[in-house]
Amino acid sequence: MEIILLLIYSFFVWLIFFKFKWLPWNFVTQIIVVSLPVFALTAMILILNVVAPSSSDVRIVNYVVQVVPRVAGRVIDVPVEANRPVKKGEVLFRIDPVPFQQELAALEAKLPELSAKLDSAQAYQRELNEQLKSARSAREAVSSRLALAERREKQTGELAQTGAGPKFDHEQAQTEAASLRSELASSSAQMAQVQQKLSARTRSGDLSEVAQARAAVEQLKAQIVQARWQLDQTTVRAPSDGTVINLQLREGSYAANLPLTPVMSFVEREQWVLAMYRQNELGNVEPGNEAEIALKTHPNRIIKCEVDSIIWATGTGQMPISGMVPQSGAQPIPEGRIAVRLRPTGKDKEAFLAMGAQGQGAIYTEHGHLLHMIRKVMIRVSSKLDWLVLKLH
Repeated sequence: MEIILLLIYSFFVWLIFFKFKWLPWNFVTQIIVVSLPVFALTAMILILNVVAPSSSDVRIVNYVVQVVPRVAGRVIDVPVEANRPVKKGEVLFRIDPVPFQQELAALEAKLPELSAKLDSAQAYQRELNEQLKSARSAREAVSSRLALAERREKQTGELAQTGAGPKFDHEQAQTEAASLRSELASSSAQMAQVQQKLSARTRSGDLSEVAQARAAVEQLKAQIVQARWQLDQTTVRAPSDGTVINLQLREGSYAANLPLTPVMSFVEREQWVLAMYRQNELGNVEPGNEAEIALKTHPNRIIKCEVDSIIWATGTGQMPISGMVPQSGAQPIPEGRIAVRLRPTGKDKEAFLAMGAQGQGAIYTEHGHLLHMIRKVMIRVSSKLDWLVLKLH
């Protein structure tokens, strides 16, 4: 763009000083003619870098998921192809499910047995509760009869002493009272025995046998859920829309659930368009500003964008976490650049952008609208140069 402006300026100089000779061509005019474009271009570029900052480092970044299976086993099917679009939920590969099916079947076979034990323990607890209730009722009945028998014993004893009643009745009342005392002791012993059996209760009020049986059933159910989940994990599906690259997995391979040994790399379709700027170039940049980028993978094409956000963080602002005092070092810390996230808009919203593609771009702030056209021309001229493949072989 600077060359074009200089050519236009040179044309007007030729018309004024040589073609029509409106002004004399002397030492003073020569100094003015030479110095004027230098100062004008310098001022224009400095203002452009503030109102329409440009970046020569625009890159396309994708999320990459390292696919690691949650279970280990032999791979029996790999239906996906490398470098082909994959939809979310499509099968990437399958692990032999037979060992997991057998484990699930074995666990499910134990469930009826443990459930029967739980039912038996609960029935035993209900039986003890009924026995306690019956023993308490019997004891109360014997207590009532004993109280009546003791009053009768006292009354017949008083009558026998005064001669108003037969001695036989008093002896019979004594015998009946003694029998009821023995029966009361037996009922109390029986009730104490049942209470002792019921004394081993948990906080929930269940017998220890019931609590143990219920815990065994719940533990088995948790193991069954885990086994079903593991069986489901033998089929690994795509986490999102994307592409599988570097596919080395084949049928018969052993897939291990180790984080450091992924079986394939999955590139998600979601992308970040990042433009790197110097720290003093972003004073007027705000989210929503218009932006344009030109990638080398798309020669002579301008991709319309807008500013999504500014990532106000760089690696130079992070100190190492350790027990040592950080050393400043002999060399100064290099200036960290600030990344600006751009979002394609309009018809370019669904445009294919290759992961790792690089190029240049510019952001048009709310200031200096008249100078934006110059930056746009510069971007378009530079994008046309991307047609040139400068190599000698």
